[in-house]
Amino acid sequence: MAIIDIVLPSLGEGITDATILKWHKNPGDTVNEDDTLVDIATDKVDSEVPSTTSGILKEKLCEENQVVSVGSVIARIETQDGQSNTDAAPTLETPKVENTEETQASQSVPYQPETTQATTVAPAENHIAGSNNGFYSPLVMNIAKTEGIAASELEKITGTGKDGRVSKEDILAYVAQRKSGVPSNTKPQQSEQHFAETKTVNVPKLDVTTSAVHEVMEMDRMRKLIARNMMESQNQTATVTSFEEADVTNIVLWREKNKARFEASENTKLTFTPIFFDCIVRVLKRFPMLNSSIDGDNIILKKDINIGMATALPSGNLIVPVIQNAAYLNLSGLAREVNNLANKARNNKLKPSDTQGGTFTVTNVGSFGSITGTPIINIPEVAILALGSIKKKPVVIETPNGDTIGIRQIMMLSLSYDHRIIDGALGSMFLHEVVKEMESWSVDKTV
Repeated sequence: MAIIDIVLPSLGEGITDATILKWHKNPGDTVNEDDTLVDIATDKVDSEVPSTTSGILKEKLCEENQVVSVGSVIARIETQDGQSNTDAAPTLETPKVENTEETQASQSVPYQPETTQATTVAPAENHIAGSNNGFYSPLVMNIAKTEGIAASELEKITGTGKDGRVSKEDILAYVAQRKSGVPSNTKPQQSEQHFAETKTVNVPKLDVTTSAVHEVMEMDRMRKLIARNMMESQNQTATVTSFEEADVTNIVLWREKNKARFEASENTKLTFTPIFFDCIVRVLKRFPMLNSSIDGDNIILKKDINIGMATALPSGNLIVPVIQNAAYLNLSGLAREVNNLANKARNNKLKPSDTQGGTFTVTNVGSFGSITGTPIINIPEVAILALGSIKKKPVVIETPNGDTIGIRQIMMLSLSYDHRIIDGALGSMFLHEVVKEMESWSVDKTV
């Protein structure tokens, strides 16, 4: 008999932890090699963790909805032969919380206990040394909520972070001390002169009961992540949006003429998306600032062009799979990647690595009938391009013999970009060059 540790495998570059969603096996169950043991989730993608050996599941070392680190032991399996690997395997420490403190440090928000009373605090003449000033990072708040630490109790913890704020280490140490019965590291009681006068006001309690008039439903995990990321983007970036129309008549005619032959020769469908991506990539090569990110006061110009394609899931949620190294792909290669990633997204088969490393995102709001939109930047990127629906419109056509009016296929493009490093002139020039690439598409272009 031997005991084999099952560890959380590496899930892709930059992914350090995952959430346990659902166990498929229970202690005592027979497990075959490659059987699915557990479903896990990273920021956006759900995955399966298979067993690396056959035997009997001896124990599960983490619970559903727990966040664990890559490389941590999540289960142990008893096998008939072989040598135990438990001595060399890492052990599962105190569960990590989903957001690291580093990524949330700039988003400190006040801790708000669940109550129907709100307390307003008047400015005090003297402040407590090392006071947290009533602000806590989302990481600290999450731990406090999980451990049942009330706001009044949280305020007593001595903070060792910047400006005396409570850090992750502070609250985890407090939790460990509280569970062991050792006196906790809390702030000493201060005399009343250090505190401001408080005033308690009554606020209406939120009615969350379901009735014929309304229904209250909790966001699912992915929707919570999307909401968090959208708010982070709005808080971190100085977003502006530029608009321009493109005459894509030649693209429409070319695709209609070649799509059957393309599918027969390349064994993949030809949609508008890879054609537009082909134009966008060519322009990104000439405007590297649009393919960058910001790190403090530094601008990081990305050498690779990795195009994110915002994709709607059957659930209504949104995910952004990434076409890696798009600059090295021709139209056929782009079409295969677009179709492959779209199919994997629709069938929930995306891997964590499929959504990593994006440098520029394109969202096709026109696929749902929208003429245009003002997309939110997919941070840490600095720009996102929205493609509207293609509509037939009467437009003025310039000819050597004078102007005339004709019916053309028109599409609106909208580019949202971070004004901290991309000025209106640069953003507008990039957008205009994308339009020129689309309008110069030749109807005689070979497949």
